[in-house]
Amino acid sequence: MAFHLEWDFPGAGEQVTEDVVVCNVMAGGYGGWVAEESGRVLGRYTLHGTIAVGGMATVHFGRLHGPIGFSRTVAIKRLHPHYARDPEFVAMFLDEARLTARIWHPNVVPTLDVVSTEGELFVVMEFVHGESLSRLIKAEGSKARRIPPSVVAAILSGTLQGLHAAHEACDEQGQPLSLVHRDVSPQNVLVGVDGVARVLDFGIAKATGRLRTTQHGELKGKLAYMAPEQLLGEETTRQVDIYAASVCLWEALTGRRLFSGNNEGDVLNQVLLGDIPPPGEYVPGLGRTVDDVVLRGLSRDPCNRFRTALEMAIALDEAMDRVASPPQVSAWLRGVVGAEMDERRRTVVEIERQTSQPSTAEALREILPPPESMPPEEPIPSSTGGSVASMRPAEVKTFDAASWLRTALSMSQKNLKTRKAFLALAAWLVFVVTLLVLVVTTWQRPSARAATSKGEPSQPMFNDQREATVFASAPAESVQAPAPPTIASAPAPQLVVDEVVAAIPGPSEIPKASPVVPAAKKSCEPPYYIDKAGIKRFRRECF
Repeated sequence: MAFHLEWDFPGAGEQVTEDVVVCNVMAGGYGGWVAEESGRVLGRYTLHGTIAVGGMATVHFGRLHGPIGFSRTVAIKRLHPHYARDPEFVAMFLDEARLTARIWHPNVVPTLDVVSTEGELFVVMEFVHGESLSRLIKAEGSKARRIPPSVVAAILSGTLQGLHAAHEACDEQGQPLSLVHRDVSPQNVLVGVDGVARVLDFGIAKATGRLRTTQHGELKGKLAYMAPEQLLGEETTRQVDIYAASVCLWEALTGRRLFSGNNEGDVLNQVLLGDIPPPGEYVPGLGRTVDDVVLRGLSRDPCNRFRTALEMAIALDEAMDRVASPPQVSAWLRGVVGAEMDERRRTVVEIERQTSQPSTAEALREILPPPESMPPEEPIPSSTGGSVASMRPAEVKTFDAASWLRTALSMSQKNLKTRKAFLALAAWLVFVVTLLVLVVTTWQRPSARAATSKGEPSQPMFNDQREATVFASAPAESVQAPAPPTIASAPAPQLVVDEVVAAIPGPSEIPKASPVVPAAKKSCEPPYYIDKAGIKRFRRECF
């Protein structure tokens, strides 16, 4: 049986194994090598300082340079050069990028691109400003403190939801990938400054259709987080990740290592045969329901664990009295590692300053043609037959009612509803104008208009009763036609709308007309006469 083991942070009083020392030596060596490569251009990406170093690859800061001044900070994972020539490690590296690209979930660090240049491979991932769960456990342990249970519940609930998304991932044809992470540990859980936990590093994940498959009897992962069936070489399912997430939950609640020893044999014996105490023994007031959730996830029988990671996340949320919100997790994170995160943020700002892109105005000048090369604008036709561009300023400001009406009618013809509305509005306007004209001509006639009968005094036309009485009592000989008034002497009526409205009496103010007895018609021979001005006038009594 071949072991491919990775050790995480050593606990208090634990002996550092040879594997950890080798890893630290490798990290120091690659750290100097990375410094020399900072600023290297990889197509549209630029390689910068180191974020983390592992046994298989190094993670760098990177900058994406797009067109029109677009840029973005990313994380670039680089396979170590001596592994880049090994087909087995290259296949694992490509599998990680391909599988992660099929997972779309806020609790999984997404893969954005893969770059192959000069015999090396680079995987471009989203840069997440945060800290790993292992560093947070160590930071709180150095101060003799533990992570608050509400924060632990929020972090592990997000981790389980991300794992569930990976377990349910499908390929391009919609077929399940049957993906299993196989390396869930506090080092691979990243808590962002936004308070959201994310799963990363699917480098040794097991899935259908991998370019490189695990050989029989070969173990991959961290021994202290491997499920018993995984250690025994049995088939690995999603229950393996649920078990590893339960170990992370136990350690985050208690601030202690669950399985530890002086060598791999001691750890292996504890995982397979050792007793697992409930976390409530180390965390007073945690609650029995939380212990039940943790111990069920740590069951050595896969059938007794939760069926899915999502089911465990829901059970954990229900068991906890309170689950911290992302803003609360973010505030706690800044209180624990705020100084380290600020230093990393200053590094990112410095990288962005060194690789600043041209301004928006400069980018627009690059993509837009110069003004002299732009085609002239087409003139806008006007109602006079010319164009607006050739008209004088005074002519442009002139309002052409006929042109406006034609334009409105042509626009209304494009839409039946608009045309009907326009016609209704026009009819309503005509009706209102006609009504106003009738009111003005009927109720506000000048009192100085001369009577049409000879010798009859000036009277309003509406006073029919008075006119009938006058004509009935006055003899025909006494009726004299008055002299026609001159234009200068006739007063011009000054009418406004307010006066017209005020002049209209209400229904209660109009007097009831008494019955009028028509006067006997007189002789109307002839029915007209010629006044002194030589104007032909008709006699009123003849009609």
